Amino acid sequence: MEIWPGAAYPLGATFDGSGTNFAVFSEVADRVELCLFDDDGDGGWAETRLELTEVDAFVWHCYLPSVQPGQHYGYRVHGAWDPAQGLRCNPNKLLLDPYVKATAGEIDWDQSLFGYDFGDEDSRNDDDSAGHMTHGVVINPFFDWEGDRHLDIPYNETVIYEAHVKGLTQLHPDIPEEQRGTYAGLAHPAITEHLTKLGVTAIELMPVHQFVQDSTLLDKGLRNYWGYNTLGFFAPHSEYAAASREPGRDGQQVQEFKSMVKSMHAAGIEVILDVVYNHTAEGNHLGPTLSFKGLDNPAYYRLVEDDKRYYMDYTGTGNSLNVRHPHSLQLIMDSLRYWVTEMHVDGFRFDLAATLAREFYDVDRLATFFELVQQDPVVSQAKLIAEPWDIGPGGYQVGNFPPQWTEWNGAYRDTVRDFWRGEPALGEFASRIAGSSDFYEHSGRRPVASINFVTAHDGFTLRDLVSYNEKHNDANGEDNNDGESHNRSWNHGVEGPTDDSEILSARAREQRNFLATLLLSQGVPMILHGDELGRTQDGNNNTYAQDSEISWLHWDRVDNPLVEFTAAVARLRKEHPTFRRKRFFTGSTVRIGEPGQERLNDIVWLHLDGRPMEDGDWHGESKAIGMYLNGDGIAGRDERGQPIVDDHFLLYFNADGPAEVTLPPDEYAAAWDVVIDTGGAADGSGPLKAGGTLPLETHSLMVLQQHSQPEAEPDHSVAASVAAQAGQG
Repeated sequence: MEIWPGAAYPLGATFDGSGTNFAVFSEVADRVELCLFDDDGDGGWAETRLELTEVDAFVWHCYLPSVQPGQHYGYRVHGAWDPAQGLRCNPNKLLLDPYVKATAGEIDWDQSLFGYDFGDEDSRNDDDSAGHMTHGVVINPFFDWEGDRHLDIPYNETVIYEAHVKGLTQLHPDIPEEQRGTYAGLAHPAITEHLTKLGVTAIELMPVHQFVQDSTLLDKGLRNYWGYNTLGFFAPHSEYAAASREPGRDGQQVQEFKSMVKSMHAAGIEVILDVVYNHTAEGNHLGPTLSFKGLDNPAYYRLVEDDKRYYMDYTGTGNSLNVRHPHSLQLIMDSLRYWVTEMHVDGFRFDLAATLAREFYDVDRLATFFELVQQDPVVSQAKLIAEPWDIGPGGYQVGNFPPQWTEWNGAYRDTVRDFWRGEPALGEFASRIAGSSDFYEHSGRRPVASINFVTAHDGFTLRDLVSYNEKHNDANGEDNNDGESHNRSWNHGVEGPTDDSEILSARAREQRNFLATLLLSQGVPMILHGDELGRTQDGNNNTYAQDSEISWLHWDRVDNPLVEFTAAVARLRKEHPTFRRKRFFTGSTVRIGEPGQERLNDIVWLHLDGRPMEDGDWHGESKAIGMYLNGDGIAGRDERGQPIVDDHFLLYFNADGPAEVTLPPDEYAAAWDVVIDTGGAADGSGPLKAGGTLPLETHSLMVLQQHSQPEAEPDHSVAASVAAQAGQG
């Protein structure tokens, strides 16, 4: 085979239309072999080893003019084996390229994949792992995007929908069977039309980087469903590609993923990826040798300083990526840029993001990783969302990320759950639904820094949140010991399923309370897939291993009225900028209506009897509160530099028994229309005059809009045209 020197950049396998350049980093290697795999005709693989003799700055490289897309490959590294010094080179272990763009096959957890003999962790195992290892695949990078580009939807207009590729599509009857559970299934109009109806502007996909199935789960007959076990940071997970189910189409998952992104963009929906750059699937010193560990263990992983055979673990997964090393940082930044520039994704949600900030033992928001992101002209312009905690000391960092970052607001989740289960702290609740300025304003950020959510993949679904007091995780095989025990949930009187109509009614009302609170709070709302459909996981709050009907969305059991309610509230949010303000409330007064009229604050908190809340009122036992949003008090300007003006709104949140609301005096507005009432008491009522009263049902939410006379229908008759022409004469 003809071998040319090639180039040290870009890293990975790069097909240029003629041949393929291979480049891989290893500072600890003495020799590196590129291994090409071809079908041997008997259902196996014939291996060809090529020694890489060109090395520049520890990057080993070559160019093979005959290698085309679809070629399977891997690496073998010769070098020191000294685990006590953190060195784990072993040429008997086939290694996946860290920059691989696509993979084929799965690892089978054979003994040969491990660097030691089972039962003797100090031994060295020299069994060849090639027959049990995932292969890298050379891809064709060329794709007709047909003018597709990033949508750049402003954060304050964003509604996020957290979804799982397989869970969302596996049971949808309108998706062709061969496309269910795949990127192609996500791109199907049945999905994009549903998202559009809900007002969703961004789908946040749970991990789609190539991940590994855990042996401990496979031994129990379970599978890694969530995917937080990455091995390939550039490769779309092959199992989610319809193309990967067809022989001879290795590597086509990249084209399928790009087609999905293009379809989402055509529907006006951005694509955000949940990414796991804090650890890899290789685990700790007892884990397998699959890629990074065998290529350059001390470069890629945080090792214990005084005993480098062991790994620092800030994530609970066995290892932590060494973001203090320039090549690990380069890997992360190259991966992020690749997904933005080549795959056209619009943003990222960083799993356990505090891990990426660790410099020594402290969470430093200006750690090298964040400095690199801030100065990067591509990545800094993507949507950047942090899960702002990890399990290490000082790992809970809500509110402490740099200015261009947004954060999953765990305090919002906890506070809103507490309120609606009847254990409110009114001051805390008011802060959360008003944008959490106490977390974000000090760093110059705005309300959109808060990604608000009530439920996420990790925990109860919304329906289960109102149906279970306790977790029911027996199916996970851990005797119900896994998962969060303090869920801030309320079953409304019966644990799980019931035929009691009163309880069912209360649960349905509570689901609407949560959805309306979420969609009408300041900040960016995130809906968990299926919450709008009434999806249940039968009380399982930790479905990480449930690649089954427990987790999949059952489209044949849809709560259609709840879907319509969610869509209606989302429309209200979209149509009224008062619910998606760009700046925090100031508490300052602005004039209402015409010159000479009353002045009111941009936000006023109210008792149910119409009186404004005073400082001493926040610490009482009340479980209900009103909120007035002044449509003339919206800070900031629109895209043309004009003031933003909207109707005035009243919102009442009642986590107590039945009550009576007294509307505030007419300086707030002369009359009001009820636009949302989860209790149903005010349905069908006409305009309500200022100072009037109306009932507020038990555990319900009500939204009233300033009454305005409907615009008269324009006269478009023939007679009107004749009259208009006569007037012009």
